[in-house]
Amino acid sequence: MCGIVGAIAQRDVSAILLEGLKRLEYRGYDSAGMAVVEAANKIQRQREVGKVAALEEAITKYPLPGRTGIAHTRWATHGKPSVTNAHPHMSGENLAIVHNGIIENYEALRQDLRDKGYEFTSETDTEVVAHLIDSMYQETGDMLQAFRKTIAQLHGAYALAVVHSSEPNRILAAREGSPLVVGVGIGENFLASDALALLQVTDRFIYLEEGDITEVTLEQITIWDGSGAKVERPVVRFEHGGLDSVEKGEYRHYMMKEIYEQPKVIKATLEGRISGDHILEQVLGADAANVFDGVGSVQIVACGTSYHSGLVARYWIEELVGIPCQVEVASEYRYRKHVVQPDMLFVTISQSGETADTLAALRQAKKAGFKSALAICNVPGSSLVRESDLTVMTQAGPEIGVASTKAFTTQLVALLILTIALGRRHGLTKEKEAELVEGLKALPGLIQKVLDLDDVINKTSEAFAEKHHSLFLGRGSMYPVAMEGALKLKEISYIHAEAYPAGELKHGPLALVDKDMPVITVAPNNELLEKLKSNLQEVRARGGELYVFADAEVALEEEPGVHVIPIPAVHDILAPIVYTVPLQLLSYHVAVLKGTDVDQPRNLAKSVTVE
Repeated sequence: MCGIVGAIAQRDVSAILLEGLKRLEYRGYDSAGMAVVEAANKIQRQREVGKVAALEEAITKYPLPGRTGIAHTRWATHGKPSVTNAHPHMSGENLAIVHNGIIENYEALRQDLRDKGYEFTSETDTEVVAHLIDSMYQETGDMLQAFRKTIAQLHGAYALAVVHSSEPNRILAAREGSPLVVGVGIGENFLASDALALLQVTDRFIYLEEGDITEVTLEQITIWDGSGAKVERPVVRFEHGGLDSVEKGEYRHYMMKEIYEQPKVIKATLEGRISGDHILEQVLGADAANVFDGVGSVQIVACGTSYHSGLVARYWIEELVGIPCQVEVASEYRYRKHVVQPDMLFVTISQSGETADTLAALRQAKKAGFKSALAICNVPGSSLVRESDLTVMTQAGPEIGVASTKAFTTQLVALLILTIALGRRHGLTKEKEAELVEGLKALPGLIQKVLDLDDVINKTSEAFAEKHHSLFLGRGSMYPVAMEGALKLKEISYIHAEAYPAGELKHGPLALVDKDMPVITVAPNNELLEKLKSNLQEVRARGGELYVFADAEVALEEEPGVHVIPIPAVHDILAPIVYTVPLQLLSYHVAVLKGTDVDQPRNLAKSVTVE
């Protein structure tokens, strides 16, 4: 969603802020802006609707030189995309603020401020915060005290950064429910909502925790926790390979780069977690063994693509572990009453670790009485990681494309490792574990073989260029894979796509099948294959055009209306991971043919950090 960048240095910071905004474009936004404290201790601001490039063009014409500044990319929540609603917001000419999140009590605060004589130029909740800080500053004469008094009155989720022309040598910031990091430099320091924004200037970061307030100056970073006590937070180095990992390199789009990185990142996710023929569950946490010993059921909560990975895991857990597993969308889970079993493990899945609904579900689960929470995540310093008892990091590296690819497959690998660890307590034999570990080791090579089919899949995509609807089918654990395939196609090509269990064709979807409705099917060689073949015959009998990703050893032949793309043979349990990749490639090539914005599809954001 929205992005924040801040900098204080002994050099002009406008280029640093602008580059930081460019690195946050993957999050999704509709406007961008920057405010800089100039040498004369005046704040100059520039805001533009649209891409960061528009802001860059404006700043080229009217430069904003200065050594302290804040910048922002906004995704509209309060008020339409417009210059007046874009950040930074100001109170008068001396105070500027940027904000991620939502202030829930902004209407009441706005009325109080109007009564004091403040005028509002935007529809946003953020301008309320700017005027409130200014009001407190008029009372106290001290920005830090004014900032603290303001924070105490805010209800909601926020990351805030503020500058004042009378105190040009510091930036004040706070975090509550929305991520914020401090970049540590030498004689200069930085702020951002995502460490990726600052890799141009530092690889050392302090991840602020819930309720933290920080004062950032040239030489010092001071942090106070929610109780007002001064605290030290650890400085950590960024773990994902530096700048090269967030550049496209030889690829046309980030999404394609990330699809092709999957053999490498799956190998990284396995490193240090398997030894010989077994997994090392100790790496899941110091207390992992004790927690897993008491688990008799699992509750998984996630959103979007991560939800689909949880659905696959349900098949694995109930088949290999033999205990109940429930999977629910976080935005639904957090708003209903639940039955908490004393032996239930609460599992959250999120690429960013800052997904608002998933975080809220975790916090609610803790209040409801869940004894243990495990997070599967890709960002080491994220809120989800810090607030969970156990964590399985996916090691996918930065994922820039909005449509998740490598994050999904590494989530599945992490979930299978968790499944094996739980299975040890419920009858999973050493022989079966060795068989699964052998399959995991072979995964990178199998996925590379699928990537070698790219030209074939690219050719297949041409049949979708003029289509407006599609249907994805799968059975068993391949049904969530079909769901993920449909999600990818609709996300980036804007073709309406939906997924069904193949056995449900007669219960409605068959009415949609005709020559203009391509039907995409995943068909590994498993016990449901013959059932699936019958379902495919039902489609052909209605004139449907079939595109079947099938095990190379399966007796499925091409014929008019049936197009078969052979996939390398794979262990049944691991099939969902391998069969996801050709669906990613298909969606990518269809989107390229249709000329859409592959990496930043319309109306979507990478990290959904507000409800």
